[in-house]
Amino acid sequence: MRAVITLLAFLVVSSGYFINDSFAEISENQAFLLEGSGFAVTEEFIRISEIDLGLSSQDQRGSTINFLTEDGFITLDDEEFVISNLEGKFLREGRYIRINGEIESSNGFDTSISFFGRLVDESKDASVYGFTGRITTSDETFKVIYTTKLSSLTKVDLTSSEIEESDGLTLYILRGSSSQGVADSYIGASSVREQAVATQSASDSLRLRYFSQDRISVEPGTTITIINDDVVSHKIISGKENYGDRHNPFTPDGRISTETVAPGESVNIALDDAGFYRLYDPNYPWMKIVAYVFPDSDSLVLGEGKNSGN
Repeated sequence: MRAVITLLAFLVVSSGYFINDSFAEISENQAFLLEGSGFAVTEEFIRISEIDLGLSSQDQRGSTINFLTEDGFITLDDEEFVISNLEGKFLREGRYIRINGEIESSNGFDTSISFFGRLVDESKDASVYGFTGRITTSDETFKVIYTTKLSSLTKVDLTSSEIEESDGLTLYILRGSSSQGVADSYIGASSVREQAVATQSASDSLRLRYFSQDRISVEPGTTITIINDDVVSHKIISGKENYGDRHNPFTPDGRISTETVAPGESVNIALDDAGFYRLYDPNYPWMKIVAYVFPDSDSLVLGEGKNSGN
């Protein structure tokens, strides 16, 4: 067991020394997703662990940018921990990330985490970090080893014609969304799938969408218009997602609540305040949109340099 732990730690820590010219694009008032997986280790066993966090960068002081963890979860095998009170920093111009605070288990017990990430490599749309640290529950302490992807959420650029027609963004509820996956026997199923695929970003995994976009990033004050192209009525509200709870997947937060939208009708939703919104249909909770609402800010390329692992 000790040999396994030592080898895993060595691979994560040493990986940064073999990458040259690594950097991360980080700025104030920007939304990020940090997602990845790895292992949580004790002297007796190894658990598979996943991390999926929504971050919002705050003020910058020198080479450090503070951030808040707005939403997300961490898992230990099948057990999920939701965010309770987490905060962190991008250090030394994005070369490192530190995350500290508390997460909460499904039974309500608080668990503390302390993670430190090192920039390993980057591409045009994301940066790779290797994380080590600890998860401390009431019963035991796990050493964690993650490989993660940090991706920024870019603003939605409207064309001039779209700006003339509307001050916001138009989304569509796709036909067949209420049938949860659109069975092959559904009339027009193939065309629905083709429409869903056509609206996807090249970086998205191939899947059927229930909305023309299910993840958006806009500035505060933006109004989004949702047009119901489905065959049944829908209602859109906002809330907190209860990860792992199939019977009660969301808890309304009172920020957004629309009237019922009949087929062929539309509704306007004003996203006035900065932050993370999870929009969903309470009657069809698999239909959801994640909206990241943050002021526009030009990205700065931070952390350029040789051997960023040093």
